[in-house]
Amino acid sequence: LVSHRSFMPKLLLLSKSTKGWPQFQQLLVELFKFLEPFLRTAELNEPIRLMYKGTLRVLLVLLHDFPEFLCDYHFSFCDVIPTTCIQLRNLILSAFPRKMRLPDPFTPNLKVDLLPEITQLPRIRSEFIQILTLNNFKSELDMYLTTSSPASFILSLRQKLLLPNADSKKDSNSSSTSSSNNSAASFIPKYNVPLINALVLYVGNHAVEQIKTNTAQGSNPITQSTPMEIFQSLAVDLDTEGRYLFLNAIANQLRYPNAHTHYFSCVLLYLFAEAANQVYIKEQITRVLLERLITNRPHPWGLLITFIELIKNKRYDFWKHSFITCASEIERLFVSVARSCMPKSSTINK
Repeated sequence: LVSHRSFMPKLLLLSKSTKGWPQFQQLLVELFKFLEPFLRTAELNEPIRLMYKGTLRVLLVLLHDFPEFLCDYHFSFCDVIPTTCIQLRNLILSAFPRKMRLPDPFTPNLKVDLLPEITQLPRIRSEFIQILTLNNFKSELDMYLTTSSPASFILSLRQKLLLPNADSKKDSNSSSTSSSNNSAASFIPKYNVPLINALVLYVGNHAVEQIKTNTAQGSNPITQSTPMEIFQSLAVDLDTEGRYLFLNAIANQLRYPNAHTHYFSCVLLYLFAEAANQVYIKEQITRVLLERLITNRPHPWGLLITFIELIKNKRYDFWKHSFITCASEIERLFVSVARSCMPKSSTINK
């Protein structure tokens, strides 16, 4: 019913404006919420499998006919789609405005920072501020972004991202993992995923505004800034589960050419470069990028340019890391993905 030709187009084209978009966005969010338990555990019976395929078809229609709708509400959708649903998320993040001519990410020596679209802020209609206002979190965050104090905020940030009773959930995960073969079905997350997603977008948006101001004043310190300090702290302090969710929140902003895509691409590459003695961070960054690339197309533009930069730029020594060469099957997988992401004329120099 949601995608019926007598309903969806009329709602999205209501009065030749976007008045019907919030209502249709809410319907899709509810659809994703219904599918979430089945998708998270990968237990799809025949009716649910048909509903999932139908959902993919709806997204493909939206991607082709109403890409701006997916662009504007990408945050709301990614907030309720499980991290395991990579193709579903890729479809949403691959959307770009119809009036935009997407630069070829495979262009040799593409200067991403010189693209005119890179300075433009994307339009985000999703509500992501409200969750930050709970427990006075936003006020503390704003103070730290402005003054870099108090130091206790950054030290307690990981704890603030945990769900209530996170310790008991950790114990439950340990016992259920040992007693069940289906760890995905029994796994209980201990982090507040919507809060992590909102924090990453809010801090990144603040950083982009700060960069625009600094550029106008003749300086552009992307790396030496309070937002980057927060991101570095999270990359180091979070455990494996939390870091994976945090890196996925960053990857969710790697979309079409815009200021957010450029900034978050720089963040991922900087975190990779700075994790000199923390190979586990580099390995998780690689995992987040790779698992989004090994699915069927389409792939978000920002995802491609980030991965291409990572494997081509000698600064990152990508092909020398132990997690690339630890097994021949894994190394062949990386080479295969790298070749699919590179121009045919290019060669992979390991």
